[in-house]
Amino acid sequence: MEMEIAKIFIALLVLVNPLGAIPIFISLTPTHSQQERKKTARATAIAIAVILVLFALVGDSLLQFLGISIGSFQVGGGLLVMLIAIALMNAKPEPTKTTKVERAEAEAKTNIAVVPMAIPLMTGPGTISTVIIYSSTATSWVQLAYLVVSGLLIAITSYCALVMASPISRMLGQTGINIVNRVMGMLLAAVSVEIIVDGIYRLFPQLVR
Repeated sequence: MEMEIAKIFIALLVLVNPLGAIPIFISLTPTHSQQERKKTARATAIAIAVILVLFALVGDSLLQFLGISIGSFQVGGGLLVMLIAIALMNAKPEPTKTTKVERAEAEAKTNIAVVPMAIPLMTGPGTISTVIIYSSTATSWVQLAYLVVSGLLIAITSYCALVMASPISRMLGQTGINIVNRVMGMLLAAVSVEIIVDGIYRLFPQLVR
């Protein structure tokens, strides 16, 4: 799999989906001042950066330790990403992220930056699986560096989106956010197909002509 920084960035951006997290972020911080929201957004962004960079660096070693082939993981991870893409295109809550019970518990917490904002809302199983796949298919330290840089850029983008949550929410509204999510879902579906097909070729190399 050819790893280009733009492709990696877009795939992770769609999965982390900062715009989709805005309504939840606002609902979990109704009494927070702008300064408090900035502090929460900063902590969330740091947690996202740590998670993405960590799995980028240890992803391949993790699969080897567990004895899982990259082909099998690509097919499984690709199917998971496809489910997220379908949910986005239907403007529905993503099945691999927070549930109603988890959100209800989050509303009672004073610090929601790491849980549930960073995990599992913005960096859920789909995001982590994709990072591990890109990490495992990297063929040089340059490609791995692309993945790390993309993760850091995603964290910065998430921080900016959460800091500007109220203005963005007023400007786009729920309908605007749903439209953006549907477009992002289409892009993510294409990425998931690439991951699945590459995984199948790794599992069944005889299919390659």
